[in-house]
Amino acid sequence: GEPKETDPSASGAPVLESCWGRARAAVEPEAGNRLTVVLGAQWGDEGKGKVVDLLAMDADLVCRCQGGNNAGHTVVVDAIEYDFHLLPSGVLNRRATSFIGNGVVIHLPGLFEEAEKNLKKGPGLEGWESRTVISDRAHIVFDFHQAVDGIQEQQRQQQDGKNLGTTKKGIGPVYASKASRTGLRICDLLADFGQFSKKFEALAQQYKATYPALTIDTEAELQQLKVYAEKIRPLVKDGVYFMHQALHGPPKKILVEGANAALLDIDFGTYPFVTSSNCTVGGVCTGLGVPPRYIGKVYGVVKAYTTRVGVGTFPTEQDNEIGELLQSRGREFGVTTGRKRRCGWLDLVLVRYAHMINGFSA
Repeated sequence: GEPKETDPSASGAPVLESCWGRARAAVEPEAGNRLTVVLGAQWGDEGKGKVVDLLAMDADLVCRCQGGNNAGHTVVVDAIEYDFHLLPSGVLNRRATSFIGNGVVIHLPGLFEEAEKNLKKGPGLEGWESRTVISDRAHIVFDFHQAVDGIQEQQRQQQDGKNLGTTKKGIGPVYASKASRTGLRICDLLADFGQFSKKFEALAQQYKATYPALTIDTEAELQQLKVYAEKIRPLVKDGVYFMHQALHGPPKKILVEGANAALLDIDFGTYPFVTSSNCTVGGVCTGLGVPPRYIGKVYGVVKAYTTRVGVGTFPTEQDNEIGELLQSRGREFGVTTGRKRRCGWLDLVLVRYAHMINGFSA
């Protein structure tokens, strides 16, 4: 743009400022804390939990931004093996806050069962509620979403002779509810329970009409949800404001733990054999409500060979004794489902593709 006269100075001389200079100043990155992101670069199960646990040792805030309890991260501390599905692996660091962002879908019974199960294993999770924050905008997974997930898998098996291999945790159906604007969020549960109940019943009726075999005890589930509402109320915050404060407050090390992996991403994965969220770097911004310029280092976790749980393409698969050796030596069983993982050689074409999308720093 041409230089333009703006505000006259005290002496009366014109102050010249180019439009370009103003525009550039407007988009210069502000000071603030940066996010370190850990993402899976294959089909998941690369060992993200272990990497997050190491980085979380000096983190102040550890965030989950997408997926639900379809994820499974194993962390071993003092010879105790903890399994996480919804809670960020960093919850074992007592000095860090764990944040479950708006992009995560939460099955409330699953969250508390996970905490109880891990509390029985060892002292690592003690006091987890005092250091956990949940976004008010996270969507809720209901028991009927999980039942529908199972029914849909049966239907696919009958119609096509193969299913998608979902974890049957209701993740796909709840993201479908979210996209069709019939989903219910944590903020709905904590506001007017009468209104929430009406919306819940309407959603349940919708599913019953679509899946006649489905049985839903709406009364029992609503009673259970009322109890969970009070249990999680102290943990819930406005997620956007919470993350904004974390970025702009005192210096903080912020870590983001991705769930699933690049080749399971709903846009970039081996569709339709994928998960139902964006588990590439873009999911961090939408799943936490942070501007892209605050993303710092992005670490891609790669296994020295390749594994995949369930069905779908797998070019380097070794369906032979080599695959069996990798399977037994690597103890390749799904954390969430217990299913045997398919094993094969390291696929560098696949890893390069994941890097094109995520732009890994390391």
